Amino acid sequence: MKTKQPEIPPKDPLDRRGFLKLAGLGTTLSLATALGGTANASEPAADAREGSGYRESEHVKRYYELAKF
Repeated sequence: MKTKQPEIPPKDPLDRRGFLKLAGLGTTLSLATALGGTANASEPAADAREGSGYRESEHVKRYYELAKF
């Protein structure tokens, strides 16, 4: 005679490990949001105010000279 195997209950999607993972993720995201700074989207960055950001300085000119561009 075969003995009946006990039924395994379906796994709960939010078991203890899953809950702890989600809690840790939520804490990390909220901390990152809090420490993210107070950048104002309407104010352009310092680099954008000055122009394209490309400057042909002495070392760039020297590179072009050596590369024969």
